[in-house]
Amino acid sequence: MARKSLVGVVADELLDRIIDGEFPPGSTVPGEHELSARHEVSRMTVREAMKTLQAQQILSVERGRGTFVNPLNRWTSLEAVLRAASEGKNEAEASVQLIELRRMLETGACELAAGRISEADTESLFAYIAAMKAAHAVNDVTSFVEADLAFHDVILRASGNVFVSVLFEPLHRVLEKRRAETSAVPAIQEHAIGHHQNIAEALQSGDATRSRLAMDAHMQQTLDDLKNLVLPAK
Repeated sequence: MARKSLVGVVADELLDRIIDGEFPPGSTVPGEHELSARHEVSRMTVREAMKTLQAQQILSVERGRGTFVNPLNRWTSLEAVLRAASEGKNEAEASVQLIELRRMLETGACELAAGRISEADTESLFAYIAAMKAAHAVNDVTSFVEADLAFHDVILRASGNVFVSVLFEPLHRVLEKRRAETSAVPAIQEHAIGHHQNIAEALQSGDATRSRLAMDAHMQQTLDDLKNLVLPAK
């Protein structure tokens, strides 16, 4: 793996400080002189690092006033947004928005998969449900999450749309972390098993509308569980 340039290192460390909440949206970041002293690099290196974050709409420069942190919804770097979602302080909002994104993409993917899924993939779905049940019985959260993610991966691939899988691949790390948090609640595991069963049966029937509605119901239950069983405990 290639080493990051000094510019990349400085940009990453400043982004870490932004994500950690040291510089919240609307605040100014330190000037070139302070950052160059902190990182023991030239002001030119700092300037290029700042330009990197400006290009990603993470920072904006107002002449005569300084360099400001933009709100997350203006960032254009998927990697930076995912880092903020998995490491940032505002986890509640990020968790809700992640489910909203999944709902938009996965309900459509499930509808497409209904007419395209193979018998082997359908068998895999029921096998993953069985694995979820076995993990639930012994409260093996890690195995439960693995089977849960694998179940959804089968559907994404079965949709036959290459863009769906490409869009979801960068989300995998964040999804795994979020699933581990929610799946630690036994009641949520039970809800997930029931909804996965409904989804698999709908896909097996080949009914596109039924499949879409089954996935949508799962996403709604996931959102309700997050709001009612996870977030209040934090």
